[in-house]
Amino acid sequence: MKKLLLIIAVFALVFNANAQEIKFGVKAGVNFATIAGDETNDVKSKTAFHIGAVVEIPISDRFSIQPELVYSSQGAKEDDNNSDVELKLDYINLPIMAKFYVSEGFSLEAGPQVGFLMSSKIEEDGESEDLKNETSGIDFGLNLGLGFKMETGLNFGARYNLGLSNIWDFEGSDNFKNQNSVLQIFIGFTF
Repeated sequence: MKKLLLIIAVFALVFNANAQEIKFGVKAGVNFATIAGDETNDVKSKTAFHIGAVVEIPISDRFSIQPELVYSSQGAKEDDNNSDVELKLDYINLPIMAKFYVSEGFSLEAGPQVGFLMSSKIEEDGESEDLKNETSGIDFGLNLGLGFKMETGLNFGARYNLGLSNIWDFEGSDNFKNQNSVLQIFIGFTF
């Protein structure tokens, strides 16, 4: 129910703005994802992807609000001498970015994000185990980034997502905390 209310609130915000100024778009890019927190010394970055839709709502000439709906593949890797281990976390993320245009086309961005877990697996040497029951269904984060938008609608950007909540939800997980840490580089197009 909470997911539905959040989605309705985002769409209400979008459709209350002046429809002539709203820009719709798509984006896709690469994720360099890892996890931070307890016992992560041997954890390495995992290269994955994200794809989604954006809506840019201008508030003034230099300031916009940009809600997004993004599928994001995240997680981490651990390489030891005996085996390769990969944590695969897939989310539907809903960032709401505040964009401040510092010069023509160039923007600085910041905003909160809520992610809804779609799947959680650990793979080791070809074997896969489902971890969805041990992983938190909701992930909160803070995004910081920059972007450049051309007059044609083509745009580029980079963003860092700092996870704020524990990704684990199992007995004893209060004493063992890990957070998502994701660097995203993307290309997009607005209409």
